[in-house]
Amino acid sequence: MSMKGFLTAITIAPVFALSLAASSYAAEPGHLPNITILATGGTIAGTGANSTTTVGYTAAKVGVEALIDAVPEVKKVANVKGEQVFQIASESMTNDYWLKLAKRVNALLAQPDVDGIVITHGTDTLEETAYFLDLTVKSDKPVVMVGAMRPSTAISADGPVNIYNAVVLAGSKEAEGKGVLIAMNDEINAARDVTKTNTSLTSTFRSPELGLLGYMQANAPHFYRDTTRRHTAASEFDVSALDKLPDVDIVYGYANINPVALDAFVAHGDKGIVYAGVGDGSLGAGIKPSLIETRKKGVVVVRSSRVGNGIVARNGEANDDELDFVVSDTLNPQKARILLMLALTRTSDTKTIQNMFYTY
Repeated sequence: MSMKGFLTAITIAPVFALSLAASSYAAEPGHLPNITILATGGTIAGTGANSTTTVGYTAAKVGVEALIDAVPEVKKVANVKGEQVFQIASESMTNDYWLKLAKRVNALLAQPDVDGIVITHGTDTLEETAYFLDLTVKSDKPVVMVGAMRPSTAISADGPVNIYNAVVLAGSKEAEGKGVLIAMNDEINAARDVTKTNTSLTSTFRSPELGLLGYMQANAPHFYRDTTRRHTAASEFDVSALDKLPDVDIVYGYANINPVALDAFVAHGDKGIVYAGVGDGSLGAGIKPSLIETRKKGVVVVRSSRVGNGIVARNGEANDDELDFVVSDTLNPQKARILLMLALTRTSDTKTIQNMFYTY
């Protein structure tokens, strides 16, 4: 398919659906917000063999300018610029990419002519990137992450309308000071709380425990709650001078667990371990002695849970005070890893780190 044919195929349906409503929302041309779209790849930039290919497609193929051109209605609600930061499928996300992205976001938001940022991203690790930025962005200006569950060439591709909503949200006063937001499926979720819950449905992103923040409806955000945890401009974490993050890995709990993976991570030189325990972060007999020994070697151990909901209670399923462990509060293991990495750039004191888990 030619690029012209590709753009026609993916723009006709969403543009027709958006056109009338968008025209009533648009402000005077001289008063539109200035939004920069940073593209990183993912399914939203993916292509399939044909219009019915929704699995087995190739991610990270379409560039940022083509993504913007596919949603011309965004130009009625914002002055939009695009920048390709990198182009990857998000399962290949790394700490180095996170640092690069955070530094670029902070540089752009420091400019007076940038009112907000939209970041297109693959869905597999979108929640992790969102939380990393939630802890490292140094501005109250809106930062909105967006992805898609269907490639750009698919029937009813969800990327174009998600991009449109993300631009509207990033340009709104209502989104200021709310931390990094995720705008997908007409819903607004907080970076700390959201997680991917389904392998293929467009409604995959949920905040199952604490709930979404609001909705995108009639070309405007409608917020119903805020996060109470510290983030963005109020965060103590600063990556501006960092070129590397401490090594932290996750050990998954299960029946008949053995310490082989944990011991390998410690031998590798990890500075922190997140144990994704069963239930309330329970320590199985096959792993507990090695976790205790890991802490004695100076590695910070955080007890989290594979359950995905609920508070991991300090001194609940383990005597954390005696063992000098940290608990993850309500953070899932993958987000606990991010907070621990950043915490270790500032301190190795477990009491201070525990307070961070109750703060962010």
